[in-house]
Amino acid sequence: MNVVILAGGSGTRLWPMSRRDRPKQFFPVAGKEPLIRETYQRLLGGFRSDQIYFSATPEFANLIRKEFPDVAGDHLLFEPERRDTGPAMGYVAALLERSDPDEPLAFIPSDHFIGNAELFLECLRIGEEIIRETGSLVDISVQPTFPSTVLGYTQIGPCLGERRSVEIYAFKGHTEKPPLETAQTYLEDGSYLWHANYYMWTPRRFLEAFETYAPETARILRRIQAAVSAEDAEAVGALYREIPKISFDYAITEKLDPSQVCILKGAFGWSDIGAWDTLYDRLAPSAGANVAKGHSVLLDAQGCLVYAPEGKTVAVIGMKDVVVVDTGDALLVCPRGEAQRVKEVVKELERLNHQDAL
Repeated sequence: MNVVILAGGSGTRLWPMSRRDRPKQFFPVAGKEPLIRETYQRLLGGFRSDQIYFSATPEFANLIRKEFPDVAGDHLLFEPERRDTGPAMGYVAALLERSDPDEPLAFIPSDHFIGNAELFLECLRIGEEIIRETGSLVDISVQPTFPSTVLGYTQIGPCLGERRSVEIYAFKGHTEKPPLETAQTYLEDGSYLWHANYYMWTPRRFLEAFETYAPETARILRRIQAAVSAEDAEAVGALYREIPKISFDYAITEKLDPSQVCILKGAFGWSDIGAWDTLYDRLAPSAGANVAKGHSVLLDAQGCLVYAPEGKTVAVIGMKDVVVVDTGDALLVCPRGEAQRVKEVVKELERLNHQDAL
């Protein structure tokens, strides 16, 4: 099976650390290594280096080449511009179908925390087996722990069995980023899991799904294949800009025939490091504990997350459940419960044309 690390995201909810020219996947957010390096090293535990590809936009090309100088150039798949995960995954599938149309393919986000790497790799191996046996799309979902409005939800049907202690479920449907009331209902229902964005299929089957559920995008992807074969980079870029900006979840997943999909329940300690509150939940050793990076002093503080830049000391006194992130040129202070709104700050900076802060 081939695996593709998706590294083109902007990570706006982790501003001001995550910036337009250097987003969160290139920082050691949760550990000692950048998230993208942790993802790559994790995959090397189960795959050869020639089975691992990267997908990103051109502005991250130098960052990826600097981080992974030994990765072959034909394993760096740079989409012409950022147009969300639908076009990005379709573009990769269109490229890889030319050489390996029926080889199972897994898309792996570059910015996730995985507690049990071996169990994660086992899920990928099981996914490959199911694809080869049944031709189904395989996805991994995880047990939700709170009502999230920034994640997708997978509704599961009956358990179809276990394979090496990994539960396999029928797929009943997908809902992307529901409102809080709906997310709370899903949490209480028990048949909804967080969608973790680990899509596994073959390039041919991915493109067939576009042909069924997003036919205009599929027509453009076929024309891109022809332009790639003709080595016409200008045509590839022009065609790619015609594809609507949309996530794969909205374009395909919400429309899929449930009989085409199997869901693996991932119990490998997963977290989407998508915002400062979820990062705190991952790093805090216990409820109410403080998490501090860099030189910081916390007095009579509880439940705080503090990031201090090199060469600067940050002090927090008498505060509870706050986020303080200082990057030297920008400062964020907010209640931890409001951390998901950081994306609004980025939109306001864009409106004000404060390019230096983005």
